[in-house]
Amino acid sequence: MSKKFNVEIPFPPDADYSRQSAEVPGTRKPGQTGHYRTTAYPLLTLQSPGTFTTLTEIFDEGLSRSAGGPLFGHRPLLSPKPLLYAPRYEWVSWPQVNTRRRAIGSALHNLFRSGTLGGGEMETVGIWSRNIPEWQIVDLALHAYSKVGVSLYDTLGKDAVEYIINHAEITVVFVTPDHIPFLLNLAPRVPNLKLIVSLHNLSAESKTILDAWGKEKNIQVINLLELEEMGTANPIEPITPTPHQLATICYTSGTTGNPKGVLLTHGNLTNAVHAQLSAYDTTTDRCAISYLPLAHIYERVMSLCNVAVGGRIGFSTGDPLRLLEDIQILKPTFVAAVPRVLNRIYQAAMVAASAPGLKGKLFNLATEAKLHRLHATGVRTHALWDRLVFSKVAAALGGKVMLMACGSAPISPTVMDFLRIALLCDILEGFYGMTENGGSCTHVWPNDPSSSGTVGPPIPNTELKLIDVPAMGYTAEDKPNPRGEICFRGDHTFKGYYKDEKNTKATIDDEGWVHTGDVGEIDQCGRLKIVDRVKNIMKLAQGEYVALENIENVYSACPLVAQLFVHGDSLQSYLLAVVVPEPIQFAAFLSKLYHKTVSPEDIKTLEQATKDPKVNAATLAELSKEAQSQKLKGFEMIKRIHLTMEPFSVENGCLTPTLKIRRKETYGKFKRELDALYDQSVPSTSKL
Repeated sequence: MSKKFNVEIPFPPDADYSRQSAEVPGTRKPGQTGHYRTTAYPLLTLQSPGTFTTLTEIFDEGLSRSAGGPLFGHRPLLSPKPLLYAPRYEWVSWPQVNTRRRAIGSALHNLFRSGTLGGGEMETVGIWSRNIPEWQIVDLALHAYSKVGVSLYDTLGKDAVEYIINHAEITVVFVTPDHIPFLLNLAPRVPNLKLIVSLHNLSAESKTILDAWGKEKNIQVINLLELEEMGTANPIEPITPTPHQLATICYTSGTTGNPKGVLLTHGNLTNAVHAQLSAYDTTTDRCAISYLPLAHIYERVMSLCNVAVGGRIGFSTGDPLRLLEDIQILKPTFVAAVPRVLNRIYQAAMVAASAPGLKGKLFNLATEAKLHRLHATGVRTHALWDRLVFSKVAAALGGKVMLMACGSAPISPTVMDFLRIALLCDILEGFYGMTENGGSCTHVWPNDPSSSGTVGPPIPNTELKLIDVPAMGYTAEDKPNPRGEICFRGDHTFKGYYKDEKNTKATIDDEGWVHTGDVGEIDQCGRLKIVDRVKNIMKLAQGEYVALENIENVYSACPLVAQLFVHGDSLQSYLLAVVVPEPIQFAAFLSKLYHKTVSPEDIKTLEQATKDPKVNAATLAELSKEAQSQKLKGFEMIKRIHLTMEPFSVENGCLTPTLKIRRKETYGKFKRELDALYDQSVPSTSKL
């Protein structure tokens, strides 16, 4: 008899929004809170009735629900020069994906069994590609045939690619054609690598050249379709994994040093997926856009949620400038978003808010009315204003989005509240999580009128507690709300870092609690709020501790800011910052300051303005208003800034692939400018 899965987990109609999580009685200890669990559902474990325990169960359930419909879609490339994509999506069906994953899995298993591949501790398989249907099809094959997937970030960096291939003892890598020359050049430094599989068919000429080059390096190069033909000729049935069997080594890009390999089992990932499915509506067409890196656990778990309910996933072209075009063509019902995307939508909408005459007045009147209704009742819709004003904003995302998830970084409560009323969909802010818990820890409840600024209560599979951080003044006894380092545990908790016992022991304690390094606060409704970061603190010359990341989050709420890096020196008494202005807001700001129209597209003028002392002072004044409104202490406030129009990026070394600031590298890039600011006389306000 087949297992019955409890996928439909409705949100309780009588849920108490004033008590969204509660401490388990008898769990308090000195120096920490009790264990918090959600009040909406019982604790979800791998032993809970009807729960997924392996990734193959997730695919099989989706297949049975799909009725043979479409699964993965993409926009065909019509021309490489000029770059042109079709104005439509083409789809691969669920049965087609099932056939292909079996062929790929059979071929791989036979190659490992014959000794052509393997030889290391585990049967690891690498994938190095942007988001495309073949990425997912290969990954589904690895699930079905008990192989260990190892994803390589497309932007991870060349040194890290070499490190991971060697560290994980990878003998086969699936890649897009653009990566093949790099891997063949790398061959002397990755002696385990035996097979490269091109995810796209190589032309006959390219194949001949790469075949010959591969033979010189003792590496075979084949097309994915060749591998599938091998599997079709010698098929074997899927090899059912166990819940405790390793599914992936997901490497995280730390802000320093080599990436760490997070060990995640089938049970870890399925527990994370099933918890995220709580309150997930499966009664309508579920179509998601995939554009965040599949190598990142957040996108992978969100995609698996769609797979579990028999939905479909359309892949973006990979060009950030075409993302909104991709979405408008696909018309998804679900979008997993990050703050940088939502901030762009908000900033574009604010242009309409400042429009002259009736148009601007109407927009602001509609916004005020809907925000009042949202805060009073939690209701985000309004028949009149949605039709007259906000349907145009929602059309930017295709007009059919029913649910958005927002995670990976903080977002301003002001921005979040506006988007909730403007995009005509529910937005689950605070998909707070990390690779070490399958990207799943907390998120806000549906239609919570006061959740902005929090990341919600723990999801059904998670227990949370806060432990004291004396050096930073955070304790479980703080009033009005307890504060401390966030710790979590549950069946989604990773098994450790691969070949790294020191970091594993430093992260997971003897009771199975993972110490996140984030500082949180549990509010009076039982919701978590991220307030600080344990590691990003420093002491100024006069002895005050400052939390750099928290200060960055405060200042980033200023509309003028696209990116911001706060820097301090223990020999100095005040803080500095590098500020990258948001072009649309900066242009409007300059137009008022210069009493003439400045266009956001006039890059030359924007860049010249960053060197103008008058602009620098006016920008710092705007930032100070934000700091004062958020009640930063005087020594926490930025006293001098360097303005630049060059964004922090992975390419220039300032960001990790998950878009976190690399503090050492960013300081190195702007060392001359920052040191020059410190060389000036001490600001008169520095002792506030």
